[in-house]
Amino acid sequence: MQAGKVLREPPDVEDDVTDPGAAPYGNFINYYSFNPPENRLSLIPATLLRDLGYSDTHNTLMLDVGCNTGELSIALYQHLLQKTLCEEEDTKSGRTLHLLGFDLDETLIQRAQQINPLPSSISFIPLDITADTEQLQDFLQRHGCTHFHLCACLAVTMWVHLNHGDAGLLRLLSRLASISQHLLLEAQPWKCYRSAARRLRKLGRSDFDHFKALEIRGDMAEQAREHLEGHCSMELIQSFGSTAWDRKLLLFRRT
Repeated sequence: MQAGKVLREPPDVEDDVTDPGAAPYGNFINYYSFNPPENRLSLIPATLLRDLGYSDTHNTLMLDVGCNTGELSIALYQHLLQKTLCEEEDTKSGRTLHLLGFDLDETLIQRAQQINPLPSSISFIPLDITADTEQLQDFLQRHGCTHFHLCACLAVTMWVHLNHGDAGLLRLLSRLASISQHLLLEAQPWKCYRSAARRLRKLGRSDFDHFKALEIRGDMAEQAREHLEGHCSMELIQSFGSTAWDRKLLLFRRT
């Protein structure tokens, strides 16, 4: 994500010809070709919404931060609703589930909108969360809610951190905590920061403005947990293990 270009990084390969190169904000055009949705969904219980207390008749709102081209947003919606991607079946479901995905990259959002099979239930908008949350508040108000019931922030934190520094990272976490009842977080480990900077240098581009000045380092999942629990009135309630790229998938709840 740039100041929101919220997307993610490719595999940690330096010289592999399949390396898609550098994307300063994580906005990789073919991201889901090398990190398909199943890599995350295999760790997330299909019963998650029910486990969190959202009944089949509950009006539930979800947010996907840095949705890229939307494949994971759509797959996550299907996974949690436990329905096939069919508009007719979706409307017959007892649960009213709405998902909003956003990304700073308007080209990626246009692709997400084009492939979206459930436009009445899934929406995609261009948004820079580091600069604006008004559209998120508007979405909540339209649905008569004050918070998103579940917010997914997957492989986004590093891009905000690299482009906006320590203060930008902490603002992002605080902002997401303020609008979420539950937060599903996947923070890139520090080795990914080094890989992102290396890819940028390989292309002869300037380094990330904040990379060398970052003081928040080390175990980034633990750093995020400490901020969320110490300053954002959230608590870690479950770890779903680590992805194939060795990243922890953590679930937080508003206290």
